Amino acid sequence: MRPGPGGCCCRRPVRANGCVVNGEVRNGYVRSSAAAAAAAAGQIHHVTQNGGLYKRPFNEAFEETPMLVAVLTYVGYGVLTLFGYLRDFLRHWRIEKCHHATEREEQQDFVSLYQDFENFYTRNLYMRIRDNWNRPICSVPGARVDIMERQSHDYNWSFKYTGNIIKGVINMGSYNYLGFARNTGSCQEAAAKVLEEYGVGVCSTRQEIGNLDKHEELEKLVASFLGVEAAMTYGMGFATNSMNIPALVSKGCLILSDELNHASLVLGARLSGATIRIFKHNNMQSLEKLLKDAIVYGQPRTRRPWKKILILVEGIYSMEGSIVRLPEVIALKKKYKAYLYLDEAHSIGALGPMGRGVVDYFGLDPEDVDIMMGTFTKSFGASGGYIGGKKELIDYLRTHSHSAVYATSLSPPVVEQIITSMKCIMGQDGTTLGKECIQQLAENTRYFRRRLKEMGFIIYGNEDSPVVPLMLYMPAKIGAFGREMLKRNVGVVVVGFPATPIIESRARFCLSAAHTKEILDTALKEIDEVGDLLQLKYSRHRLVPLLDRPFDETTYEETED
Repeated sequence: MRPGPGGCCCRRPVRANGCVVNGEVRNGYVRSSAAAAAAAAGQIHHVTQNGGLYKRPFNEAFEETPMLVAVLTYVGYGVLTLFGYLRDFLRHWRIEKCHHATEREEQQDFVSLYQDFENFYTRNLYMRIRDNWNRPICSVPGARVDIMERQSHDYNWSFKYTGNIIKGVINMGSYNYLGFARNTGSCQEAAAKVLEEYGVGVCSTRQEIGNLDKHEELEKLVASFLGVEAAMTYGMGFATNSMNIPALVSKGCLILSDELNHASLVLGARLSGATIRIFKHNNMQSLEKLLKDAIVYGQPRTRRPWKKILILVEGIYSMEGSIVRLPEVIALKKKYKAYLYLDEAHSIGALGPMGRGVVDYFGLDPEDVDIMMGTFTKSFGASGGYIGGKKELIDYLRTHSHSAVYATSLSPPVVEQIITSMKCIMGQDGTTLGKECIQQLAENTRYFRRRLKEMGFIIYGNEDSPVVPLMLYMPAKIGAFGREMLKRNVGVVVVGFPATPIIESRARFCLSAAHTKEILDTALKEIDEVGDLLQLKYSRHRLVPLLDRPFDETTYEETED
């Protein structure tokens, strides 16, 4: 779960069909008078390159939180907080049993080991809905999963397994975008063969005696897939960010980070020692202002120029379902001579006609991205991560990255899973399965999003993003939605504060190519029923067909209740 950055409870304007052309930046869009004239004439062509028009319509929506819902959400959290203080008072006087960790009597004069107030949310709010997380799965995380049934007799402080298995639960939460996480087929057969030959573990780092021929083969394949000179793989996606960013920037450098970047990017930036400045999510005005200020004013106090300026963005933001405005970011990066670090954890495999991520999605040149990062944990059904770029960059990281020097190499069967699935996506296996999976995911994504909007739910993100946040808002509805969906044999992920802003709790669906239309229709039917039961259909807007109005920011209009 992503930590919600402070101050990100701001209202987001509704946006749709944001097409970009050379010219003035307004509300995250770049627009020129020539384009406006073309729009008026109904002649819009998405054909130009970086800094100009997008090659395709860019449709993204963040509907404003209804005022009444926002007020009731704050009231709900206020009531929970008051009862939390009351229960803490009862625990202090031992009227109510205390389950959480506390200091021992003989250590009362010590500095507190357990920050009591900091755990307030966990004790009094999270515990009420804890049963919605960490559910144990006992099957492959495919379109359907089997879940071990459990019960709690102490209000979710502990769980006991009943011995029953909930069979065939529709899986709407796993990152299995292309459906390669399965125990049958070519990937499984190839991984099993490698397991017999190489075993499970490597028991060494790449720099010692843990560098296998399979690792070399994988890195060449990744570089070819991305369209870059070289690539390097790592055993953990989180560490790929957190351990490599400190190797690239240090004190005297400036990092410009999107406010909704993943925790691994945030940690890597903090560990680097560089100065960090935050720009508003996907807002090119905010990013350009920071770039201008960095160039004009330089470092604080000394006013010396920054050694490096590194922009950190993600391909798909996994809590918002939004896609980075990469053509604009690249245009700004070139204009101000900054470096660009692109995290494609969720977008690689899931976006683009060839499944090569957000660069492929926008039809851009991979050379315009200085550091291309991604993970194998999602679209490839495996684990680990990679960094791709110039050969000089990869050679540097091989000797300076902590994740390369100290971490154990990727497991051989995992490497083979990645190689086989990647070759399938590239069509090197002699089949069209990979291309069919990419197309199926795109179709599932658009269908699922369209149906949810028609039902009246508030849905965040880009219409092409397989990550689909459905807004719940109120704290009581977080737990209620997860439980009601499981009762109907649908497994979902629900997310609340501090992973999201306090008034923007949500359910997050992840689409997969493994989902059939029948599965999606079943899930949608249950979501519709639970939405009516919990009164979750907050949307007050309907989408107006855009056609010849791609630059019109008033693309939604009110409907009478």
